[in-house]
Amino acid sequence: MAWDCSAKVQLGAVFLALFGWVSSCVTTFVPLWKNLNLDLNELEIWTMGLWQVCIVQEEGAMECKAHDSFLALPLELRLSRVLMCLSNGLGLLGLLLATLGSDCWKTCRGKPDAKKQLLLAGGAALGTSGIATLAPVSWVAYTTVREFWDEAVPDIVPRWEFGEAMFLGWFAGFFLAAGGFLLICSSCLSGAGAPAVPPALRPRRPPTHGAAGVSPWSHHAHPKNTDLVI
Repeated sequence: MAWDCSAKVQLGAVFLALFGWVSSCVTTFVPLWKNLNLDLNELEIWTMGLWQVCIVQEEGAMECKAHDSFLALPLELRLSRVLMCLSNGLGLLGLLLATLGSDCWKTCRGKPDAKKQLLLAGGAALGTSGIATLAPVSWVAYTTVREFWDEAVPDIVPRWEFGEAMFLGWFAGFFLAAGGFLLICSSCLSGAGAPAVPPALRPRRPPTHGAAGVSPWSHHAHPKNTDLVI
């Protein structure tokens, strides 16, 4: 019963983390972190990502250009690149470890301690991946809000706003962290192995008999009094 429950939790956690990892990869590479609408030309929308800047026209055409230099980017975008790539790598590693350590996989079947260690390592990697996704997305969001309400910037200057990738990144980080947490809980719930049988329910071993068919535990007959006389 406990094994079935833990296996279902592990399977749900893996699928949850897989969805979060795919969403995190999409968030890393799409140029939709920020949007900019120009008042002078409302037919064009500027979008910015970690790797390039794009112009979307009303007809649906999109022209993109990569950032000129990594060092020329703002600090939050530079660190976001590093953290998002780290998150993708940790997420992939966590999924592999969690899959190998789950009860649905037949690896390390006779080694419950090894399966538990794989589950714990996979859950920790996925949880760290979720934090590594939430941190840069939240930092860029904070910087965008601060610059949007900066009173030192004239009102006629266009302001960057949130893009669709920001919300996708928040969901991705939450799913990764939730999947890692569920994996750690499932490993503690089941112990990644079959439940131990109580001693009272273990089958008793029948007594072994000697060569003459007499149980070694049977008492020998008392010697007669005549046998004791020398």
